[in-house]
Amino acid sequence: MLAYNITTTHPAFFLLMGIPGLEHLNLWISIPFCSAYTLALLGNCTLLYIIRADAALHEPMYLFLAMLAAIDLVLSSSTLPKMLAIFWFRDHKINFYACLVQMFFLHSFSIMESAVLLAMAFDRYVAICKPLYYTTILTGALITKIGMAAVARAVTLMIPLPFLLRRFHYCRGPVIAHCYCEHMAVVRLACGDTRFNNIYGIAVAMFIVVLDLLFVILSYIFILRAVLQLASKEARYKAFGTCVSHIGAILAFYTPVVVSSVMHRVARRAAPHVHILLANFYMLFPPMVNPIIYGVKTKQIRERVLGLFLRKDV
Repeated sequence: MLAYNITTTHPAFFLLMGIPGLEHLNLWISIPFCSAYTLALLGNCTLLYIIRADAALHEPMYLFLAMLAAIDLVLSSSTLPKMLAIFWFRDHKINFYACLVQMFFLHSFSIMESAVLLAMAFDRYVAICKPLYYTTILTGALITKIGMAAVARAVTLMIPLPFLLRRFHYCRGPVIAHCYCEHMAVVRLACGDTRFNNIYGIAVAMFIVVLDLLFVILSYIFILRAVLQLASKEARYKAFGTCVSHIGAILAFYTPVVVSSVMHRVARRAAPHVHILLANFYMLFPPMVNPIIYGVKTKQIRERVLGLFLRKDV
């Protein structure tokens, strides 16, 4: 029998089910998950090492890229180790407070990633639309302030969630039908009036996605206008080529969000594992592909990576 404490307002632990309906495939599912996590660790650690070691890369674009890599490391590491423990060792139990901490890191670092992608759009806007003022606008002090603002916004928006969830009595049992402690998955187990949590969660998600994406789109409208005004075709191609990696990172981050949101509304009768696999894809895909996108499309990063792995003794 499971020792589920019903005398306190919250359980001592939750049980993460994993992927409902696909338990018999846990070992096979763990292979792509583990591979993606390994690629995310190697890729983002390599980016951080290269940018830190090479003074020539201590420029705004690469400093924002370092922020993105650090966020991706935390974002993937907050969920993947526990998911692999579920798949490999059937370790479904997670402490109540550990669950709240995981949820806080998961959602707050997702918000930070959105903010950094917006900052990178601003960087490309200044570089292309105001090239003569690039170094005077994007100073080290401003980059530090942008990073601190991204952290402050995420923490401010997410810090209420653990305290809101602590006050509920969880009378629907300890089993979370998910691979990790996602906010709404935990709320579904609570008794009492959870309308504020539901509204707050949706409002924050809409605020972040709509506001950040709106400003990213506006930045690229100005960038596109500036690029089309350039005299030569070669200059236009070169200017817009500097944005390709960032556009790829934006698509990698926002496309799974939009697809998952649409699926929740259009395919409500779909099997639960479909929605959970989409949510996991959202967690895994950006940290895995961002280093690949920047490594392949950014010449300076590509050269440093090749130099790092193909270095020969002279």
